[in-house]
Amino acid sequence: MQDDVAKLLAGVPGITPGGTAQRLGGLTNRVYRLRDFIIRVPGEGTETYINRQHEAIAARAAAAAGVSPEVIHFDETTGVMITRFIDSTTMTPQGFKTRTGSSARAARALRQLHQSGQTFPARFELFAMIDDYLGHLSGKDVPVPPGYPAVLAEAEAVRTALARSPVPLAPCHCDPLCENFLDTGSRMWIVDWEYSGMNDPMWDLGDLSVEGQFDAAQDAEMLAAYFDGPPTPQDHARMVIYKAMCDLLWTLWGLLQLANDNPAEDFRAYADTRFARCRALMATPEFADHLALLQRP
Repeated sequence: MQDDVAKLLAGVPGITPGGTAQRLGGLTNRVYRLRDFIIRVPGEGTETYINRQHEAIAARAAAAAGVSPEVIHFDETTGVMITRFIDSTTMTPQGFKTRTGSSARAARALRQLHQSGQTFPARFELFAMIDDYLGHLSGKDVPVPPGYPAVLAEAEAVRTALARSPVPLAPCHCDPLCENFLDTGSRMWIVDWEYSGMNDPMWDLGDLSVEGQFDAAQDAEMLAAYFDGPPTPQDHARMVIYKAMCDLLWTLWGLLQLANDNPAEDFRAYADTRFARCRALMATPEFADHLALLQRP
């Protein structure tokens, strides 16, 4: 491993060789810490659905917005990225439950990004990505969960409702896993811009709620911090709807990892759990009420 990291750093301006690299986490990528640097090495097969040029621009824009670490080096051919190390705690669902104010700090970091005026080169298109992922899965021996096509058909009502009331797009992270949030106790940093793009800001809040397994109190804290008070009914509706939609999308992402033989996790169980949660939320009266609100003229 040390030799591999040394090769990655060879010739990178401003970084001298030496030191012991520490392997960190990552579902699809290999991540190392070496002294004050973080080295991210993309996982195999990710080049088929990640645009590294777009990621490089977004990572630098997020750093300029003050929410992400400085980018020291980015190789757009290999996707190897080196950023500045942040002394912090990598978040988990349990961390969000136990670290006081962490939901609010994450919300404020997302708001800072959304309101930064930065422009990301990609547009995060939910239903286009679903179609793209289904295209990548076609011909592979990895079936979608039973009932997925029917739920996807039901989601057409969501597509129509969202199109009725479009909101200004903002630079969004779009993949707010807990592990992509680094908490210092006084502020939250955000990393990993592979899926970033211009999007409805409520996607980030809804997806974070899902990834962090937020309860109602955490959702309320997150929304109050983001809006400096209660959200409008329309904002709240979109946040809840995106909870279901992110699970509908990331179900397919999990199946792509399964198709690529990613050993990091049981991705069949991951996909099935995601889909079951999506289906359960879409069947609730709460979801129906939020959808009806967005469907009104």
